[in-house]
Amino acid sequence: MRGVRADVGLSAILRVVFSFATLFVTAQAFAAEGAPAVPVDPRISIHDGFVSEAKCASCHANQVSAFAKSNHAKAMAVADDKSVRADFNNSSFENEGLVSTFFRRDKRFFVRTDGPDGKQAEFEVKYTFAYEPLQQYLADIGGGRLQALDVAWDTEKQRWFWLGEGKPAKPGSTFHWTGPFYRWNRTCIDCHSTDPRANFQPETNEYKSSYVATSIGCQSCHGAGAKHVAWAEGKTRGATASADPNLGLSKVDAGACFACHSRRTKLVDGYRPGKPFLDYFSPALLRPDLYFPDGQILDEVFEYGSFQQSKMARAGVTCLDCHTQHEAALKAQGNALCTQCHTKLPPERFVKFNPGGDFDTPDHTRHPVGSTGAQCSNCHMPERIYMKVDPRRDHSFVIPRPDLSAAYGTPNACTTCHEGKTNVWAAETMDKWYGKAWRDRPTTAHAFAGAAQNDPVSIEVLRKIVADREQAGIVRGSAVAAMSRIGGANTIADVKTAAGDPDPLVRLGAAEAASNLAPEGRLDAIGKLLSDETRAVRVAAVTALGSTPSLGLLGDARKDFDTAVEDLRAYVRANADVAETQNNFGTFLFGQQRADEAEKAFRQAIVLDPALSGARINLAELYRATGQNEKSEQAYAEAIAASPDQADLRYGHALSLVRQKALPEAIRELDEAVRLDPGNSRYKTTLAIALDSAGRTPDALTVLDLAIAGGETDADLLGAAIQYGLKLRRYPETLKYTEALARQRPDDPQLAELIRQLRAAIGSR
Repeated sequence: MRGVRADVGLSAILRVVFSFATLFVTAQAFAAEGAPAVPVDPRISIHDGFVSEAKCASCHANQVSAFAKSNHAKAMAVADDKSVRADFNNSSFENEGLVSTFFRRDKRFFVRTDGPDGKQAEFEVKYTFAYEPLQQYLADIGGGRLQALDVAWDTEKQRWFWLGEGKPAKPGSTFHWTGPFYRWNRTCIDCHSTDPRANFQPETNEYKSSYVATSIGCQSCHGAGAKHVAWAEGKTRGATASADPNLGLSKVDAGACFACHSRRTKLVDGYRPGKPFLDYFSPALLRPDLYFPDGQILDEVFEYGSFQQSKMARAGVTCLDCHTQHEAALKAQGNALCTQCHTKLPPERFVKFNPGGDFDTPDHTRHPVGSTGAQCSNCHMPERIYMKVDPRRDHSFVIPRPDLSAAYGTPNACTTCHEGKTNVWAAETMDKWYGKAWRDRPTTAHAFAGAAQNDPVSIEVLRKIVADREQAGIVRGSAVAAMSRIGGANTIADVKTAAGDPDPLVRLGAAEAASNLAPEGRLDAIGKLLSDETRAVRVAAVTALGSTPSLGLLGDARKDFDTAVEDLRAYVRANADVAETQNNFGTFLFGQQRADEAEKAFRQAIVLDPALSGARINLAELYRATGQNEKSEQAYAEAIAASPDQADLRYGHALSLVRQKALPEAIRELDEAVRLDPGNSRYKTTLAIALDSAGRTPDALTVLDLAIAGGETDADLLGAAIQYGLKLRRYPETLKYTEALARQRPDDPQLAELIRQLRAAIGSR
């Protein structure tokens, strides 16, 4: 399941037309035979403007029948003998000593496992979630919360398996199955039901969630159906009615698919098909933690980000060119799907994009006709496995580049299919087939790979990508964001130029990039984006400007800022149950010098997720900045009680203790921080400073000497070692530290002079 960070996840499902009326019709048939009726779902509520999904079947039986065959029709269901696919006959699953037992009682489904307090308890499974290749189960833990069990059912191998990685999360933590990350109401609700509404109650920290239909339905893609039904019924009765059969229905476009098939943040409630995608969602750009340098999918990002990079998207291809509308199946099997367009005589619609050619031949594929290697999708849409059993294809439609795989670890179809073969073998084979010209094909991979390593050389290449209108908007927007992470203030002009681009994804990249600029340069770079026509851009812009309280805005500029703040507040309301959102909003408010509101936001974030260390640190730092040192220390102490193994909390607590003049206690906390994060040079340097302040200079130098012997070359750490070495007159060790620092600063005359003096002192002994 994917939450706010990662952007692990329950599989988001394409919003394709579905009618719950299928169940209505079959229920009537079963009733006639004496079979049990479909269970009633207490969360179903016919929201304003909507109708019961059963209404659709009376006129659209063929569409309902087609959609009933799809997995989307089974996105979510009340748990019963028909919907549950797993073994609940007293079966057990053990992971790291934790045993979960699945059983039935009184025709209901239960799991016995560890609860939020760490004790074994029974929880009723209320719903199934998804259908294949895995099925998850939603358990009721009270307060209106439905939690997705982190033990799922592999429908192919017919076995239970654990979705997580590493060791199981501790009870009470974010990633325990009872925690916020696995909460259906927060993380999953948007994409598996018809018009789902979380209805979070901040006052009680509970939910009153509802939806029009348990699973995805007709109104998920066609919009609220009340007006359409009124038109249809009026026509049946002979009343005067419009001749438009789509009256009251939304225009179905790719946004209906991307609303779920994207790694995105919800900006505001109330999305309806046909509405602008970027006014309701802010998609993740091509960050190195989400995508490979060549743009292929890395983390669970679904289809939007990769498809937006493709030439097909720029040519106007949509989801429904390849996928059927109701069955959600492919329109053709094998290469016939691709040769709809990629043939000698391409469709008129795409002629100017030149997709024509003779591709489905051994001359192109270099593999026998009908073989695995001759399949277009296997070469141009490599698969990655998510949720341990779910293979998903990349939709950027890349050309295999084993040379990039060798350099940056990007996937390529050659070595994926030919197991045991190397990228060098694949590249040499391609040289034999095509010559070496393929190695020189333009690629953005070098630039993005360099940016991920903070290589300044990549800035110029990224600048060219941003300026290249032939590149996809998401690539150009991601490039300006990547530039800013490297260049900071030096890229102000680039960000300002990107902020004026006609493509909203480039402007979104500029707005996000501004957060990496010096605060004094942000307003000039992106100020005009506060009144951008696209909500995603406005929210990103006002967020970036939030830490610059002295904006000096007047007239229309102030009005634009205040309007964008209201967009930001709407985003916060739409994610009222998301701790990270409340924490980020608190940071914005504190940047605007609204300390009381910021404190309230940080405290709400802690209520929502007590294990979220960032909110606790921010609250403690707010108290420090406002002169409330005792409260700051207390906030850190509470944070450590909730998350004792967080090194950053130990470090922050240590600094708060120093401000309270409790040096021995601060040293103990710094020791813990170093133990928990032994690779952090800053923690070691601060520990050494504290030890020296306590009169324990030899211990301070020991800490630093061990770090340097272990290969650490941080300049501050070396500088402290030089200081304490001189203080203790341990000149040989000090010379070693000074020479190491001089290698980083070869033109520093003071270091050169110190080396000379140390050598003289050692030689005179």
